[in-house]
Amino acid sequence: MAKKPSTKKSTTKNNFGGLDKKLILQIHSHMVKSRVLEERLIKIYRAGESFFWIGGTGEEAWGVPLGMLGRIGQGPANDYFHLHYRCTPTLIAMGLEMKDSVRLMMNRSTDPSTGGRNFSNHYCFPKWNVAPVTSPLEVQYSIACGTAHVQKRVGKKAITIVTGGDAGTAEGDFASGLILASRRGQELPMLITVQNNKWGISTGYDGQHGENFIADRAKAFNIRARVIDGNDPIETYLCVQEDMEYIRKTGKPAFIEAHVSRLHGHSSATGANKELGEVDPVTEFENELLEADLLTEVQVKTIWENFEAEGVRATELARSEPVPTADSVWDHTYHANENADWRKF
Repeated sequence: MAKKPSTKKSTTKNNFGGLDKKLILQIHSHMVKSRVLEERLIKIYRAGESFFWIGGTGEEAWGVPLGMLGRIGQGPANDYFHLHYRCTPTLIAMGLEMKDSVRLMMNRSTDPSTGGRNFSNHYCFPKWNVAPVTSPLEVQYSIACGTAHVQKRVGKKAITIVTGGDAGTAEGDFASGLILASRRGQELPMLITVQNNKWGISTGYDGQHGENFIADRAKAFNIRARVIDGNDPIETYLCVQEDMEYIRKTGKPAFIEAHVSRLHGHSSATGANKELGEVDPVTEFENELLEADLLTEVQVKTIWENFEAEGVRATELARSEPVPTADSVWDHTYHANENADWRKF
């Protein structure tokens, strides 16, 4: 059975896992920026300036370390990211600018991910090997095996990272991904992860799963697996770092089930209201940094205010930019924009 997540007080209560102070504060900064951005996107939706919101509030402590630890770049010598639609914290850690997330949210033609033609959090950044985020649940688990297979051939110690939610593990693509990643003698260099927030839209986790942990299913495929507290950024950083090193060294897959929070419900379809009783990883981590005198109240206030101001500027910029036109409907659909002029069809 997969190892149960620790019930002890956060590792940050000790020595922050021995991590450097500068790194610790960078993790916090990325977490705050991601939270401010997501809450900005919710405000944009509620103001009637967007059609839909879905995002990752509550997954900052998981997503930020993941983005910081990846080997960023384009091509199979770098890591590939097959992410789901709660991945803003990961993208922030990789270098995402607020304005580009807001452009996607407000469906502006300047959106670098989709040209303004997809939902919020449906990112795509070829320069960072970030594959297009898909709306169909968990198809990324089987698709990710393709880039991992290429990396295995290239042999540059790069890995493929795939993320998804707990409810989607009921899909066949999840099982297919485990099978393809673990074939004896043909194992793939993959970090397979599930972010378990205990909900599938409005359906609770406990009534849908017979296994103790989702990670136990990876054990059936002889995949190294563990369960972690995804609300603890230090535990997450250390565990992800360790598993990435294992994958790069052995060329075999590893599996992480991260227990995370869902702070604003499933999406705007369920109201995007603040959920009571959920652990807020940003507040928890921030309080620990204050108690350890790594930050002051004044510094914390300044960090939040600076990102709030950036969010306002990003919104004002997007408001001034155009929406997509019919002429661009087929752009980026065909290789080299072949047949992009739909009027000739």
